[in-house]
Amino acid sequence: MRIDRHQPLILAFVAALAGLPAVAFAAGGETHVEKANNDIHNEASLQRGAKNFVNYCIGCHSAKYVRYNRVAADIGLTEKQMTDNLMFPGDSPHATMTNSLQADDGKQWFGVAPPDLSLVARSKGPDYVYTFLKSFYADPTKGTGVNNLALPGTAMPHVLWELQGTQEAVWEGHPDAQGNVQKRFREFKLATPGKLNPEEYDAFVRDTVNFLEYIGEPVQARRQELGYWVIAFLVFFTLLAYALKKEYWKDVK
Repeated sequence: MRIDRHQPLILAFVAALAGLPAVAFAAGGETHVEKANNDIHNEASLQRGAKNFVNYCIGCHSAKYVRYNRVAADIGLTEKQMTDNLMFPGDSPHATMTNSLQADDGKQWFGVAPPDLSLVARSKGPDYVYTFLKSFYADPTKGTGVNNLALPGTAMPHVLWELQGTQEAVWEGHPDAQGNVQKRFREFKLATPGKLNPEEYDAFVRDTVNFLEYIGEPVQARRQELGYWVIAFLVFFTLLAYALKKEYWKDVK
């Protein structure tokens, strides 16, 4: 899980993740969101997602509501493993996952300061974030050279293009009664392959989103585990109370 220092450190969600929760794939209101199918109980996925987050996100984005040592304990890493593999020199295991990027610099580079990602999957939903990261396509009319179906006009550059490659959006449309053509998205076409094939890229994004969902509520797994015990207790207590009630009232006519 060693950090690759040569990988891009900027995953500028920027205004993208402050946008609409639905993914508009057609001007006529048709929407589609792909399912992330996350599993926050999968420690191996969370560990890979933590690595992806540190390699690609934390250069611009913070996760200021979670601490390194809490992450290590929750995803099955020792504090030493976290210090050696997922932290930069000088960081403290007890520190929150922040960076040194100044808000003014982020605003100058991207037009808006990159947001903290601690709660992005919780506020927008993991499916939205998953779909967003898969929906970049080439658009030479944009300053970044790309656009995004999930949030048209996004200011975020496609920093994962080396992994995914470059894809083009294929549109279709039919003229209406007035002769106006309304474009509808049909499919993506991979123009330039990336380092990962589509299945591998999907897995990469899924692990990343899984980690983002985890940090949005670190106690979620524990809460769900306790929930089963609480339900079991309530069922047992109900049966016990019913049996006691029958015993008390068996001689009452």
